[in-house]
Amino acid sequence: MTATSPFAQHTRKPASTTMRAVIQTVYGTAPTNVLQLAETTRPTIGDDQVLVRVVASSVDQGTWHVMAGRPFAMRAAGFGIRTPKALNPGRNLAGTIEAVGANVTDLHPGDEVFGTGEATFAEYARAKPATLAPKPANLSFEEAAAVPVSALAALQAVRRAGVGAGTSVLIIGASGGVGTFAVQIARAFGATVTGVATTAKVELVRSLGADQVIDYARSDFVDGTRYDAVLDIGGNNRVSRLRRAIAPRGRLVIVGGEADARWLGMGRQLRAHLLSLFVRQTLGTFISSENATDLNELRELIEADKLMPAIERSYPLGETAAAIEHLRAGRARGKLAITIAGANHER
Repeated sequence: MTATSPFAQHTRKPASTTMRAVIQTVYGTAPTNVLQLAETTRPTIGDDQVLVRVVASSVDQGTWHVMAGRPFAMRAAGFGIRTPKALNPGRNLAGTIEAVGANVTDLHPGDEVFGTGEATFAEYARAKPATLAPKPANLSFEEAAAVPVSALAALQAVRRAGVGAGTSVLIIGASGGVGTFAVQIARAFGATVTGVATTAKVELVRSLGADQVIDYARSDFVDGTRYDAVLDIGGNNRVSRLRRAIAPRGRLVIVGGEADARWLGMGRQLRAHLLSLFVRQTLGTFISSENATDLNELRELIEADKLMPAIERSYPLGETAAAIEHLRAGRARGKLAITIAGANHER
């Protein structure tokens, strides 16, 4: 597929300075109407940045939100008011360092890394050293690319929920990108884990180490059982309903915003924070942080065989829009990777 209007400004340049990338010049909710594969200029880096030759990326729910510019509040937060600032909505990456800025001393060309960067649905992407870590030795590039955004959110949610040895945790949305990591991390921290998933995904969640799996099409997780912690990942359950599954002094952590919210997307989170002031339970949310310290903790868990990405399938770079559509349809079991074909070869 080649670039056509409104992508015509991204025309072919000399081979040494160009790359293939997914291009987005407008916001929109339908990936096939917004994203297109094109030839564009390789990014340049500043003194405190690195250029990564991307071998693989992956999609998550945040990918769609960045692409669509929804909720609209995120546009004002720096993503671009009328048009997106980023070349494409990719954030996850795994690859090798191509070049480093003058002030970068801890990364070198040829280093294998994983983490987050800018516009990563491309053969090359710009990144900050503070959002990268050495690639886990026992993962392929595709597997490593599936980790960063989702596993960081899972790790930070499990921590915020106070999950540890001897605690019980209910994970709603256990079969998704964040949920599959949260199940494994909670188990690694010594908790008893109950996952909630659809019928078709029950066995996946069980295979990840959940002690019990609730098929929400057949059973209600509000059944009188009280958990020390509840992680509601991308759900739409009312806070009052979730509280009925939490111990009197337990914790609720809402992960992600309302799926299709147009403006703020944080209504439940705000209500939970407010209610938490008046009840014994701790109710709230958090903003995930992309940082090398947590990436290294994830790498240690992975290399200790306590954590592995559950990847349903991989898509080539030119089918990134199809991957996002599959994810948004709710059919994905775990993560969807994007393979950047040709990223290992000089152009």
